Amino acid sequence: MLNQVVLVGRIVYELELKKNDSGKRYMSLTLAIPRSFKNMEGNYDTDFIRCLLWDNIAENTSVYCHKGDIVGVKGRLQSRTIEKKDKRETIMEVIAEKVTFLTSSKTKDKDAKDEKEET
Repeated sequence: MLNQVVLVGRIVYELELKKNDSGKRYMSLTLAIPRSFKNMEGNYDTDFIRCLLWDNIAENTSVYCHKGDIVGVKGRLQSRTIEKKDKRETIMEVIAEKVTFLTSSKTKDKDAKDEKEET
């Protein structure tokens, strides 16, 4: 059996590193990933996929990445059931095993600064 997911997308929300009751660091991030084809109206739909990061991966991502940055996430798909208002709901999320920083705010800020110095 194989359960492996590879995603590349933009971070939707500002990141917040948290700790659970046992002291483990974790973070949830949502990636916006546009589809590669147009819908019936001629627009590209976007999928929003929730990813869960743990320990050092979560800490490093919270330091180097921000809302709007592009990242690659390699991990596995996991489902879990939660209770909401007397209803059971199944949630699918990606548990990240590796995060690759493809763009960052620091890089964008440096590029903007370099452009100002050239003019």
